[in-house]
Amino acid sequence: MASESSNVQSIHEFTVKDAKSNDVELSKYKGKVLLIVNVASQCGLTNSNYTELADLYQKYKDQGLEILAFPCNQFGGQEPGTNEEIANFVCTRFKAEYPIFNKVDVNGSDAAPLYKYLKSVKGDEIEWNFAKFLVDRDGKLVDRYASLTTPLSFENDIKKVLGVA
Repeated sequence: MASESSNVQSIHEFTVKDAKSNDVELSKYKGKVLLIVNVASQCGLTNSNYTELADLYQKYKDQGLEILAFPCNQFGGQEPGTNEEIANFVCTRFKAEYPIFNKVDVNGSDAAPLYKYLKSVKGDEIEWNFAKFLVDRDGKLVDRYASLTTPLSFENDIKKVLGVA
């Protein structure tokens, strides 16, 4: 498991926990284009982001898009539930078929190593819920999108990385 971001060459070097606290090696996503998002269930951005993420996933999963959702309670306490409650909410209300991972911190000394790495490559602290990171098939970070940037607004960037006309 990658813990120091200085020597990391790709996100495929990280191991994270799924919503049931099982280890998941991100190397299993080699060859996939990833959209990594810190999510929250009680945010003003929840409905629009989850709806658009589900739309993108349905549209591009067969071309190799995977969405990795990481619940985070660091912004206004807007993700207070357990992992099970969060996964149930997302999968029931928004029909999410993409993986929901273990709740993490994205900022501060307790930030998940994956997020420390993502921030070291593109930008500073995560500003709010639903910050998005687009990663290519080789595990390299392509771009970062702010919380207020809706998923569908950068669909063309996703298509470009997927190699879809």
